[in-house]
Amino acid sequence: MSNAHVLVVDDEADICGSIQDILTDEGYEVSVASGAAQARLARSKQKFDLILLDIWMPETDGITLLREWSDGGDLNCPVVMMSGHGTVDTAVEATRLGAFDFVEKPLSLAKLLRTVESALESAGRQSRTASSSLPSLLAPVGRSVAMKALRERVQQYARHDGSVLIIGEPGSGRGSFARYMHALSPRADEPLTSLTAASVSEANVEEQLLGREDGGEVTAGIFERASGGTLVVDELSDLSPTAQKILLGAIEDGRFARIGGTTAVKLDARIVATVGTDYEALIEAGRLRRDLVATLSVLSMRIPALREYSEDVPELLSYYVDKLVDAEQLTFRRFSVAAQNRLRNYPWPDNVRELKHLVRRMLLSGSSDDISLDEVEAEISAVAPIGESLVKQDLLALPLREAREHFERSYLQQQLVLCDGKVGQLAKRVGMERTHLYRKLRSLGVDFKSIGSDD
Repeated sequence: MSNAHVLVVDDEADICGSIQDILTDEGYEVSVASGAAQARLARSKQKFDLILLDIWMPETDGITLLREWSDGGDLNCPVVMMSGHGTVDTAVEATRLGAFDFVEKPLSLAKLLRTVESALESAGRQSRTASSSLPSLLAPVGRSVAMKALRERVQQYARHDGSVLIIGEPGSGRGSFARYMHALSPRADEPLTSLTAASVSEANVEEQLLGREDGGEVTAGIFERASGGTLVVDELSDLSPTAQKILLGAIEDGRFARIGGTTAVKLDARIVATVGTDYEALIEAGRLRRDLVATLSVLSMRIPALREYSEDVPELLSYYVDKLVDAEQLTFRRFSVAAQNRLRNYPWPDNVRELKHLVRRMLLSGSSDDISLDEVEAEISAVAPIGESLVKQDLLALPLREAREHFERSYLQQQLVLCDGKVGQLAKRVGMERTHLYRKLRSLGVDFKSIGSDD
């Protein structure tokens, strides 16, 4: 019997491509359509054994398309609905119209494959069984260009086995990306072991990393416990000099010896390490070994700060509301449009971690179904400390005049640095008359004389 033919209908090309790749690897024949028009055309030319149909699409939504097929007596194969913002009412309507099942985004790949298998079996078709419990296919959340590119990078890196350096600010989700990469990798069935660098005590660092062997009794260290899988070193710069030296030696040699042991043990773990965006400064300060960073960065990726893809904030808010309601049995509440818009313009100094904590607080407080703008304002009312970088300051919380002065001061200070303190060059760079620029710098309290000499 030929392999089942699946049609994936979704307006997001990366989602279609990801599902197509996975189902193809599982032995299915897969076609994709970017919307209702292409889906209709595909079905007019080809009989499919299963359709995966997204609900939220431009022009014609998935429910409307399903109703069209159902009312026209043209529903001749199982249909599984997909949605990132599913509701009970939507699921009931889809089921009433003949949908086999309803799966939510971000899709659990294991759940998706089980659903595909069940749907095909219900129609009497041969299906392929998922080989293992696989990762959340479409996490991390976000439709921005930055998130799409990052998902592609992670999926690409997951196929390789080299060490990876993940660079980003605290709270940006570096650990989540490391786990996502592991779950997509050939090592997914093996252990995912995390090492919080700050927890490694200098007093017994060797035993913690290498393990101990005493009279035939073996105590496995972190390297050995991670064998076969992935070892995530969280915040590499927090490792002591001794720990950094041991880690570097084990990676370079590909093996290590337990304390008190004589037999070399193979280091059979993929190493993924996270560092802050200031890691170069830490290298210069002697807190982080340059050779260790170079060894680990066979592959490297930068996780953007949340403020760099703020268009994804509404989707992240919805995602964490659903997740926390399910995981912690919190009362469901939705963010009002005004509240969402306000949070899109908030700088999120602690990134996604801060967003998740804010969502939890909003669900725990308040009695109305909607989370209002006033509630959000009360949560984020504190102004950033003086001297913190402009991008981390919530200018929307300031009066217009004060916000403008903050921006102008930071902007001119940074531009002046780029011009080596030369006001003449600065005037050309920012398009201001030189005399007026001097007055502006003095009024803003920018000490241009301390940065460099004029030209």
